[in-house]
Amino acid sequence: MKTQLQEYKHPKIKPVWCPGCGDYAVLNSVQKALASLEVKPYELAVVSGIGCSGRFSHYFNSYSLHGTHGRALPIATGLKTAREDLTVLVAGGDGDGLAIGGGHIAHAARKNIDLTYIIMDNSIYALTKGQSSPTSHPGAHTKTAPYGVYEDPLNPLAMFLSYDVSYIARTTSLKIKEMEKLLTDAIRHRGFSIVYVMSPCVTHKSLTYDDIKSHVPSLPDEYDPTDKFEAFKYAYKEEMYMGLFYKKEKPTLGQRLESIQNEVTGMSYNKGHTMTTSQIMEEYR
Repeated sequence: MKTQLQEYKHPKIKPVWCPGCGDYAVLNSVQKALASLEVKPYELAVVSGIGCSGRFSHYFNSYSLHGTHGRALPIATGLKTAREDLTVLVAGGDGDGLAIGGGHIAHAARKNIDLTYIIMDNSIYALTKGQSSPTSHPGAHTKTAPYGVYEDPLNPLAMFLSYDVSYIARTTSLKIKEMEKLLTDAIRHRGFSIVYVMSPCVTHKSLTYDDIKSHVPSLPDEYDPTDKFEAFKYAYKEEMYMGLFYKKEKPTLGQRLESIQNEVTGMSYNKGHTMTTSQIMEEYR
């Protein structure tokens, strides 16, 4: 039986983001993507970090964990390694994902862990009342930079490309259909996927809907997402191009571990008889 959209929604906990927050559109698009892929709620785990987007995991009728500052990715890595059968989603913002938790992206990419990381960027620490974030633009007035932000912002797309994340897409909460399509594709992809969503905050207006409307062209039709050098070129353009930037097929962590396990258990012990992992471990007791 086809899974209904309502089945993904927590029966008691309702979203409490500010009216007009872009994260509502992201949540709805994720649930639609899961429904189109026929992922059952009991086959899903959602891990989130700190900040407004940290609430994301609360709103699913599935396995979920609201972690501590910047640790959503390592938690999800352990979860996916232990439960390869689950579809694992990670949700975070530009603060949790690109500041205190930014160092974990490189290692999730090296492992090519099979999970999807949804980063909702509003260029501000919104939950804690408007401090600068790693993507706040120079000159923006925030609680921690009342005379204007004096640091250069990160370029997340270029950073993800340099780490060789195997699926990288950028979209916006304004483009619902495109966002749903990219999320569906990212969840289906075997490997570490990042869907980077420009999701404006309507309370602390560091990134506004007007900013996005005027600077979000789509990648050209002839664009090749397997060409990393072309992806870098578009990542550094002044306009915020939207779409699938990069996609690469390579073994996942689960596949690599399975290969090692098969090699070990296939070795001949005890006069030519193969042994299971449990039997091998018993020898070390």
